[in-house]
Amino acid sequence: MARTRWNPPDRFAREHLERDEPEALAGLEVTRESARTALSENDSPDLPFRWTLNPYRGCQHACGYCYARPTHPYLGLGAGTDFERKLVVKHDLPEVLARELARPKWCGEPISIAGVTDPYQPLEAEHEVTRRCLEVCLRFRSPVTIVTKGVLVTRDAELLAELARTAGARVFVSIPVFDAARARALEPAVATPRERLAVLAELSRRGVPTGLALAPFVPRLSDPDLAPLIEGAAQAGARAAFLVLLRLPGEVLEVFRQRLEAELPGEAEAVLAALAEMRGGALQEARFGARMRGRGPRFQAVEDLFRLLCRRHGLATGERLPLAPLEPFPPAPRPRQGELF
Repeated sequence: MARTRWNPPDRFAREHLERDEPEALAGLEVTRESARTALSENDSPDLPFRWTLNPYRGCQHACGYCYARPTHPYLGLGAGTDFERKLVVKHDLPEVLARELARPKWCGEPISIAGVTDPYQPLEAEHEVTRRCLEVCLRFRSPVTIVTKGVLVTRDAELLAELARTAGARVFVSIPVFDAARARALEPAVATPRERLAVLAELSRRGVPTGLALAPFVPRLSDPDLAPLIEGAAQAGARAAFLVLLRLPGEVLEVFRQRLEAELPGEAEAVLAALAEMRGGALQEARFGARMRGRGPRFQAVEDLFRLLCRRHGLATGERLPLAPLEPFPPAPRPRQGELF
């Protein structure tokens, strides 16, 4: 049986080809890359960290909504199935990171691991680039924050717990929807939502500060799952949560639209209409300071419910994502009388 390799038109190319390939030829292609630098500097006001670290390019998790897909065309690859199957390993990243952290001007600022692709995608089981980078961070006492969907993060629980004790570390597990069927449609190569809640529980039990990432919040698909996800995360030991509205930059819109139409055909039109309502009539917002949040009464209702549920279950939130490992999670505000009814 043939399997179609589909990529949105490459904005850098003059021609675009669709091709059918046998299943055996549609597998992973992994290449190794020498890292020129380890740390990338972020200047976005939407994010509360300055430095990011990305061990891989592309991601096996194949999430239809992944905002990082438009980075692949810069490699001469597609943002669709190429992003999921043509992967790059930065094999010497730990050594480059060690050199950068040893510089006299480095002042131990927090490092966010996973600004672009998941550091605990299945590729990490073989290459261990993320683990070796964590060992470097431990050696230099550099605090880290990780956002992941990968259950493989529990392999490094002991290392992360030690880093949390000596420098600062926390792990946010991303679970956009709780319904297993919908999750599989959007995230075909990711562990189930319940398995990810189990990751939160295991890391918390091992002494790693954890949180829930409702990222991205997908209108209509995430709405009914706010309450069970926040309650489940709190029961698993999470101490904080954040919410980011779905972003569809560049080629991501067409990848996401096709995924919805193929896997959840009855939902596609309603999901995109709800997103447009939260984005002031558009499907994408690129402006710094506005791209992570929505606007209007519909998004405000979601945000209000999210904060109320977090207060009910003792999860800290903030105006910005609570990702700075050097600072403790802020205490969750206590609910006012009558607010939970």
